Formats: sequence, C-alpha cells, structure tokens
Amino acid sequence: MDARTDEKPKAQKAKHAEPKPRTLTHAEIKTIVIGIMLTMFLGALDQTIVATALPTIGRHFNNLDDLSWVVTAYLLTATASTPLYGKLSDIYGRRVIMLIAIVIFVVGSIACAIAPSMTALVLARALQGLGGGALMALAQTIIADIVSPRERGRYQGYISAVFAISSVGGPVLGGFLTEHLDWSLIFWINLPLGAAAFAVSWVTLRMVPYHQRKHRLDILGALLLVVASVVLLLALSWGGRNYDWISPQIGVLFAGSALVWGLFAWRLVVAEEPFLPLTVLGNPVVRCAALAGACCMGVLVGMTIFVPLYFEVVLHLSASQSGMALIPLMGASVVFSTITGRRMMHVEHYKRIPLFGLPVAILALVPLAIWPGSINFVIVLVLLFAVGAGLGCVFPVSTVCLQNAVARSQMGIATGAANFFRALFSALVVAVLGAIVLGGLGGVTGMSVEMLARNASVTELSYAFRFVFIACGLVLSFGMSFIISMEEKPLRGPAQAAAAAPTAPATPIPDDLGSGKGPRG
Repeated sequence: MDARTDEKPKAQKAKHAEPKPRTLTHAEIKTIVIGIMLTMFLGALDQTIVATALPTIGRHFNNLDDLSWVVTAYLLTATASTPLYGKLSDIYGRRVIMLIAIVIFVVGSIACAIAPSMTALVLARALQGLGGGALMALAQTIIADIVSPRERGRYQGYISAVFAISSVGGPVLGGFLTEHLDWSLIFWINLPLGAAAFAVSWVTLRMVPYHQRKHRLDILGALLLVVASVVLLLALSWGGRNYDWISPQIGVLFAGSALVWGLFAWRLVVAEEPFLPLTVLGNPVVRCAALAGACCMGVLVGMTIFVPLYFEVVLHLSASQSGMALIPLMGASVVFSTITGRRMMHVEHYKRIPLFGLPVAILALVPLAIWPGSINFVIVLVLLFAVGAGLGCVFPVSTVCLQNAVARSQMGIATGAANFFRALFSALVVAVLGAIVLGGLGGVTGMSVEMLARNASVTELSYAFRFVFIACGLVLSFGMSFIISMEEKPLRGPAQAAAAAPTAPATPIPDDLGSGKGPRG
C-alpha cells in the first residue's frame, strides 16, 4: 500500500479524535469535593434529623403504631435504588444523575412537609428515599473519578467533616425545630439546602471527566434486585414487632425473598449485560472489601441505635445526656477514618491499619459484655472511643480498595453495590440486636424495645445488653476475617502529575482500564 494513502486516514482520524481528559489541579479537585459535600450533607443530615421528631409526628397524626414506617419506607427505597443509580451514572454520567437525584429528594421532602396523614407521610418518605439513595453513593463515586486511590486520603477530612457535623448537629437541630417551631421544618429545611446543592453541583460537576460508555440497562435484573431487597427488609422490619419471628407471615416473606434472590442470581448468569456484572461480584478484592465495610457499618449503625437506650435504661442517663455520651463513638470513627485515609497515601501495607484497629475495637467490647451494669461511666466512654477508632480504621480502606480493584467503567456500579450491601447488612444487624434485646426482656409482639426496657429490672437489662455487645464483637470478627482475606493490591496513583504545579502542562488522568471523553459540559 502507498504510504501517502495510508497516512491520509490516520491524519483524518487524528483530526477528529476526541481530546483526552485533561488533568484536574488540586484547586479544581478541592472545588469539586467541597461542592459535593453539600449533597453528602443533604443525605447525611436527613438520617439524623428525623429521629428526634418521630414522637411528635406520631402525636400529631395520632398514630404511633405506624411510626416506624417513617424510617422504614425511606430505608427500603434508598437501599434498593442505590445500585440502580450507580449503573445509571456509569451510562449517562455522574452529573446528570446527581442532579436528578437531588430534585427527587427535594420533591419528596416537600411532600413530607405538607403530608396530611401518616399514610401520605410514609409514601412521601419512600419518594424521598428514591433520591436519597443516590446522594452518598454518587458522591463517593465522583471522588473516585477525580482522585487516585493513593491520594484519596488527602481529601478525607472534608468528607469526614460532613458526617461529624450531621451526626452531632442533626439531632440537636431536629430537636430544636420540633420543640420550639414545627416538626415539618425538618423537611422544609431540605428545600434551601437542596437548592444550594443543585446549584453547586450544576457548576462544579461540569469539571468531572465524563467517560461515555455504551451500556445496556438490565431492567429485569434491577427489578428483581429491588423486589428481593424490599421483601427482605420488610421481614427484618416486621419480625419481632408486628409479627413473631416464627410466624407464617415472616416465613412467607423470607421464603419469597429467597425465591426472588434466586431469580436474580439466575438473571446474572443469563443476561448479556447483567445489572451487577459478574466481573465485579466475582472480584475477590471487591467481595472482601464490601463485606468488611458492611460488617463494620452494621455494628456502627446498630450501636448508634441501641447504645443510647443502654445509657438510659442501664446507666440511668437522661435522653440528652445519652446523646452527648454517644459522641466518643461517633467522633472517634470520624477522626480515625480521616487519619487512616491520610496514612494510606504514605504506607505500602495499608491493611495493617485496620488489622490493628479492629482487634482494639473487639477487645473494647469485652468489658462491656462482662460488666454491662456495673462498669464505671468514664470507662464506658473510653471503651466506646476505642470501638469507634477501630471502626474508623476500616471505612476508608474498604472503600478505596474496592474502587482500586475495578475498571473505571464499573466504578459507579461497584460503589453503589458496596453502599447497598452496607445498608442491607445494617438493617440485618439492627434486626438481630433488636431481637436479642426483646428476647432477653421476654418481649411480646407489638411492644417496642424501649417500652419493654423501661419496665424491666436492672438485672434483666444488663443480661440483655451483654449479648448485644457480644453480637457486635462477633460481627466485627467476621469483618476482620474479610480484611485478612483481602488481597493487598498496590494503590493506583497519583491521579495527576501537575497538581503541585498548576502551570505545568496537563497530562491525562491515567486509566489503564479504559479511555473516554473529556469533561462533560
């Protein structure tokens, strides 16, 4: 072939080639991270601000029996929709899906605020959960898009600050608005916050590199996953409360969930492009990291719910004192998550961090299990601080390792799946801990844990909470086994060579797993 005829197509191809994604400077990355902090705060605040208003909401609608559905409805839709948003963001880009999720969340918040009945409020919370399911997962995925795994700890402090503020400020703000103004303001406050998050996301997320990919959305697989998750969460929510654990109703729900999970597994095998790719689910690093993170998140959520009850009914603290006494647990998890994220930038064997932290957390639970009713209050706070520190050592490692092990084209679905399993396992742990307390107090169906606890003796209460702390220790032991089994792959990075010198010529973000287009306008 003539050299000139061979060069001509090459020249035309080069002329029409898409520009490679440019490198983001540290200042640009910081702007994006600060921008998505608003969306993360929007989702994190909603999880803490509602709890303090629940009794007032029940009295307002004169319906305490269905009050748990205000939380359950949000949990059902948010958990089930999280992997779906991850897949959609892989196909259509993070920015457009994030904006859609914010709109759905705000519309659901308005519907909650104007709800005329408990039924309407529950349905509105389900709509709100459809948007809320995307906020956390997409924020984590966007950070993974713009920052290499090794450098991610550099921005961990910004993310941790969101959870610290929402964990402490949410209950305080919710209590103030409910007690001094009106309970509906806990939902109306999402309107200005959501508008600000939408405006900031509209501008800052334009800088996020968009890699256009041709994917097919497995509608049937997504539907099976949603149905299986909802039925399982219903069984976990109703068991021991609305119906006995050993009852036809709960048995049918568990059997139905198992059947649909089986159909979902069949769909993964036969689908041309399954909703959760087998390459992701079969990746041993993804599997171990997701399960380790799920175990630790389940314990953190479970202790956040039951430790305040332990403070009130065993150690005889007031409700406000119980909330303040929870700060060592929550604060330590945030602080040590930040420290761990930053240390991952500088150490080669990053697995040693959680393998040191988790045994400390497990050992701290031992005195709480042996002497739950007689241990000194100051020592309890120190032990809870140790538990939170151990949990904080796991979260950044599990998230970064998972994202480090998958292709960029699968980043959204992998992160969404990890958040899905964390939420699902959290619901499972809370259900198990609730069953332990109810069983230890001789509970009957239809009575809440709180009602039984306040009518029980100190001996019964100490006995019940002893097994709560034992169960948390066992779950953390499983989490540690998954960390041990996880392969310690070198972290990719740095994401940009010119971050320290913005004036230097930009170089493409390394992506040995695929290429794509530049930033989407």
